[in-house]
Amino acid sequence: MARTSMPGDHVHHADSVIYQIDPALYLDSNGDGWGDLPGITRRLDYIRSLGVSTVWLLPFYRTPYRDHGYDVSDHLSVDPRFGDIADFVALMERAEQLGLRVLVELVVQHTSDQHPWFQEARRDRNSRYRDWFIWADEPVDMGVEPMFPPEQDSVWTWDEEAGQYYRHTFYPHQPDLDLANPEVRREVYRIMAFWLRLGVAGFRVDAVPHMLERSRAANPEHDGFWLLDDMHRFAWTRSPGAILMGEADVEAEQYPRYFGGGGRADRLTHLLDFAINNRLFLSLARQEGAPLEEALTSHQPGGPRTRQAMWLRNHDELDLGQLTGAERGEVMRAFAPDESMRIYNRGIRRRLAPMLDGDPDRLAMSYALLLSLPGTPVLRYGDEIGMGEDLSLEERNALRTPMQWDAGPNGGFSTAAAGDLAAPLVADGRFGFQQVNVEDQAWRPGSLLDRIRRMIQVRLALHEIAGDCRTARHDCPGVFGLRYDGEDSSLLALVNLTGEPQQVRVREDDLRGELVDVLFDAPYRGCDAAALRLNPWGYRWLRRRQQPVDAT
Repeated sequence: MARTSMPGDHVHHADSVIYQIDPALYLDSNGDGWGDLPGITRRLDYIRSLGVSTVWLLPFYRTPYRDHGYDVSDHLSVDPRFGDIADFVALMERAEQLGLRVLVELVVQHTSDQHPWFQEARRDRNSRYRDWFIWADEPVDMGVEPMFPPEQDSVWTWDEEAGQYYRHTFYPHQPDLDLANPEVRREVYRIMAFWLRLGVAGFRVDAVPHMLERSRAANPEHDGFWLLDDMHRFAWTRSPGAILMGEADVEAEQYPRYFGGGGRADRLTHLLDFAINNRLFLSLARQEGAPLEEALTSHQPGGPRTRQAMWLRNHDELDLGQLTGAERGEVMRAFAPDESMRIYNRGIRRRLAPMLDGDPDRLAMSYALLLSLPGTPVLRYGDEIGMGEDLSLEERNALRTPMQWDAGPNGGFSTAAAGDLAAPLVADGRFGFQQVNVEDQAWRPGSLLDRIRRMIQVRLALHEIAGDCRTARHDCPGVFGLRYDGEDSSLLALVNLTGEPQQVRVREDDLRGELVDVLFDAPYRGCDAAALRLNPWGYRWLRRRQQPVDAT
């Protein structure tokens, strides 16, 4: 199913909000305990009603499901638990009718150990697939560290049948593919071509820095980024404007290399911005705007800021690796005071709502903060209703809870088959601070869902968001402030990060006396930039009043 779009129509995403969905946990359409693709298709109208324009699907490929689908055993088929390829085509057709773009996961740094490639490679040293993976007679230091300490103490595991060690950056059941091998790269491009031909807008590219480690091995004289050049060229030849949104938890100074020369985005078109994500949570923990404002000021994205993907929480732990030890401690004490809430010696395994004590006003504030940022916002399914977590589940599964559509014990999910170790654990109904659901909030004015819908709608209506952005000059440490300037108008976004009322004096002389509220947590009196009031956890977006057009 070819896309009917103009080249480059979805490159910049200045008008876009992305909604991340876990197919296994979104909607169970047939009562077997698994979310599925038909369930997502049934809920695309709801997704469109949020104002989002792009749906990001987590893996739905054939898998043993030992790492939430990131252990792929066939990249070109739909796992039967989620449906079949006809269900995917039906989803794409309905998405197109609604004007929704669809991103899928490109997971090609590793496979499942159950993948036919690996199974043949371990059985036969003479197989062509043997060189598709990384083997050694003894563990070798390649500068690759385990991703999941302390659960994983080495990146090498002995395989009795193969008679050698194989390397795995992630879990032992996820052997690394050797992207230095041109045959592996050809297979990656075949996978990309398959899904692009079915109409996807592009890919979220998993584990990009680890992919580049292997491309450097293929050509040590170059830095490895040629792989991203090739991937971009291949994708755009088949679908001009295709999205390549990279997962690269690297320092912001490295972003320009991931985008390409001069920030042209001729490598990755978008990057998930881990640097800003870390500073955002430091600001929330301190209840001070400075950490995030300073990060935005010093941030050099290497291209239009609309190519930065910004988010609060996703499907993984909140990895705080870009903070100092002391800063990481502050965030941990604020949002993960108990050791059971922490993971991998670096992060937090919680959903957003319980981290913020389930306070609807504080949650709304956090989304006003996210949506005020330059870049492309990413919302995780369920956060729009304040869904919670289940800390009794292991590792990152604590925050991978099923979407709560109604007030039933499982939010519309059936109990998964008893004894099925691969089934998502959705049956006990424990979801953190409270039971929340779409049914209760959908039509209730002032609900968290209602407020987030309103924020998204207002953001999409403000052309200034795509204009020049800088931190606003003001005198209140507890308030975060940004200013956007379009060709003929300006926008001032203020967010109170504290539970106390604030009086803010904005030192922007050209805005005095000309502002009008366009988004707010509650009606305010007065729009003088010299004395702007904010409620506890309050937010105000104010626009410079438009001047009447001179008819003469």
